Amino acid sequence: MKQRLTHVVKRIKDEIGVYRAVMADARCPRMARWMLAAAVAYALSPIDLIPDFIPVLGQLDDLLILPLLVWLAIRMMPKSLIAEHRAAQQQSWTSS
Repeated sequence: MKQRLTHVVKRIKDEIGVYRAVMADARCPRMARWMLAAAVAYALSPIDLIPDFIPVLGQLDDLLILPLLVWLAIRMMPKSLIAEHRAAQQQSWTSS
């Protein structure tokens, strides 16, 4: 169980690195950058659409909005750009 959790956390960390690299790439569409920036801002913001003190709904908006923004941003990016940065991320992990 611990090994699986470690693998999931490493995968999430890798994906965040890929998205950071894609956002820094000039070939990334502006709207996709804005979507990813909005997801980060929403995750870090103390202000929510539905306050977290409301049971279930407070956490549910975070679980829906953040993945939706990331998913929309990824759909707007060229697949080749994401693949290029994923390969670079994999190569950096295997070489170190």
